[in-house]
Amino acid sequence: MSLLQVKNLVVEFPGRRGTLRALDDVSFDIAPGEILGVVGESGAGKSLTGASIIGLLEPPGRVASGEILLEGRRIDNLPHDEMRQVRGRQIGAIFQDPLTSLNPLYSIGRQLTETIITHLPVTPAEARQRAIQLLKDTGIPAAEERIDHYPHQFSGGMRQRVVIALALAAEPKLIVADEPTTALDVSIQAQIITLLKTICKERGAAVMLITHDMGVIAETCDRVAVMYAGRVAEIGPVHEVINRPAHPYTRGLMSCIPDMEVERERLHQIDGAMPRLNAIPTGCAFNPRCAHAFLRCTSDRPDLMSAGATRAACWLHEADAAVQPPSSQPEAVA
Repeated sequence: MSLLQVKNLVVEFPGRRGTLRALDDVSFDIAPGEILGVVGESGAGKSLTGASIIGLLEPPGRVASGEILLEGRRIDNLPHDEMRQVRGRQIGAIFQDPLTSLNPLYSIGRQLTETIITHLPVTPAEARQRAIQLLKDTGIPAAEERIDHYPHQFSGGMRQRVVIALALAAEPKLIVADEPTTALDVSIQAQIITLLKTICKERGAAVMLITHDMGVIAETCDRVAVMYAGRVAEIGPVHEVINRPAHPYTRGLMSCIPDMEVERERLHQIDGAMPRLNAIPTGCAFNPRCAHAFLRCTSDRPDLMSAGATRAACWLHEADAAVQPPSSQPEAVA
């Protein structure tokens, strides 16, 4: 059974000039102990999907339709107070900038123990011991002393470890990690990635890892969902999506990564840019940038369909299109 199920999620932002649809029919699930990567360009809807799951959509953003279920219980329509209990106790969050998650006026120990006492039936002394153990588990040296230090007394990498400890404080079953390594140097990134994988394995927690870095996805995740213009373009096992991408957008992302074994004068790039929310093309949103687009791509929007070992939202994988001879394919769009 899936731990998290996102079904046909639509997120809209009402405005004076009309309603903008930022997420459009997004569906995926995460199993217990699984790490699902969510990748795409800036503006694809990755962080908005994470914010919707943890109940932190910025007004006037709202879930217009669809469902988010955690262990079979719908959570997208919970009252604010009930969602606060879910967030922290059942869902932990790790954000890109640890300073946004940590109060500079409180010691690390106070922030950890308050979170533990809020969600778990423990005494203050037990909460402090648990906080010290969490700091040790996340690689903070001299945890007994550092627990009384303040956020500014930690380096960026150590602050991110503290945030991970904070996310784990109440033993959540799901962790939403939004760009947790972006602000860190490469060596620290590797340590944080290893830590997330270890936590997932030892505690059985599922992780939704939001990033734009395919290298981090390849190192960390079991499956990956590629997002484009508020929709899932492709989803499947990470090794399949990376080595045999089925959607033209995924192929473009993969070919943008430099190959250390091949000499190139220039890197490949995907021409064009992500469309604005008020200018998303009809049909497949990627069609103006796609070298394989044909007439149907400009009028009909594809849903996710079987594409070998993955599922891709691309008409190239429609069953009857796959068996048509090249001469009978629709005319290509220039």
